[in-house]
Amino acid sequence: MRRARERYDLNPLVIHDNYLINLASCSEALRLQSTAAFRGEIERALAIGAEYLVAHPGNSKGHSVEQGIYAVIRSLAEAATGLDTGSLMVLLENTAGSGAALGSRFDELGVMRQFAAELTDLKVGFCIDTCHCLASGYDVSSAAGLKLTVAEMDRALGLENVRVIHANDSKTPLGSHVDRYEHIGRGYIGEAGFRRILNHSKLRTKAFILETPVDEEGDEMRNIEMLKKLCRK
Repeated sequence: MRRARERYDLNPLVIHDNYLINLASCSEALRLQSTAAFRGEIERALAIGAEYLVAHPGNSKGHSVEQGIYAVIRSLAEAATGLDTGSLMVLLENTAGSGAALGSRFDELGVMRQFAAELTDLKVGFCIDTCHCLASGYDVSSAAGLKLTVAEMDRALGLENVRVIHANDSKTPLGSHVDRYEHIGRGYIGEAGFRRILNHSKLRTKAFILETPVDEEGDEMRNIEMLKKLCRK
């Protein structure tokens, strides 16, 4: 893995946890299972030398947002107990906000990081998903909306703690709370929206990871080339 990273200049190395993990579950049995599974994700991240492990906070169906946030904090602390996680940072990803999913609001993510830092040595930062931003009500498609979104991100999260951006357009409009990815430039964020995001003075140094559909062979490379094209002013 180290040789491959050097050969392909793969830096940083970012991995994603299993989607079945629900750190916010208020069912104690499911939360404990999720915590054990997440501990395995941390162990594997450390084994391969990953810098970042991306995780969704989960959902607190049937319980309050506050109870769900408390469950996330407990789960993170318990999963990391006894592990030397100094080289790894867990990145909590914002969500589209459907159902009882936590993390659609930046303030929720910020609180998770704040209290996790008091209970564990595990470093916690953030991964921002562009589709999820739009779907949850942050208008990253317009110039004025992006300015407000970045300001809110900085206030609630601290831009220095945002390490990765998942680049994906949205099949659904602003505030839909529906998580459906679209090819870069073909959705409600659009080419102009991505051009502003990619060239934003406070975002352009972040690690952008393509996360778009593959409907036809070669779609991934076409989306990569579109991002490269839009990076050029």
